Amino acid sequence: MMAKEKRKGLIRMRKVIEGKRYDTETATKVADDSYSNYGDLAYWSEEIYRTKRGNWFLAGEGGALSKYARSVGQNEIGGGSAIIPLTRGKALAWLEAHTTNSKVYEKYFTDMLEDA
Repeated sequence: MMAKEKRKGLIRMRKVIEGKRYDTETATKVADDSYSNYGDLAYWSEEIYRTKRGNWFLAGEGGALSKYARSVGQNEIGGGSAIIPLTRGKALAWLEAHTTNSKVYEKYFTDMLEDA
């Protein structure tokens, strides 16, 4: 079960996955992205975090037509939220797709980048 509470319009999430604790309160938020407005069925919001030990994860939420949709009854779906652990490579791929801030790449992924 994931602990979830609203704080200043953002979601605080905490979950243990495969013996590792992921907590948006103690990890460093690196970037975020969203689509549409809260309340829209297709709405989603994601924040990517790095833990003190260097592990990466997404904290996200979304409406009934997002990847965060959950069953809420027989033949019914609603919005949901999740923490998704990421490998370092998947974190870089998410950042490439969702941010144009090149400082983020330089700070966390210098060893994975090469000149064109």
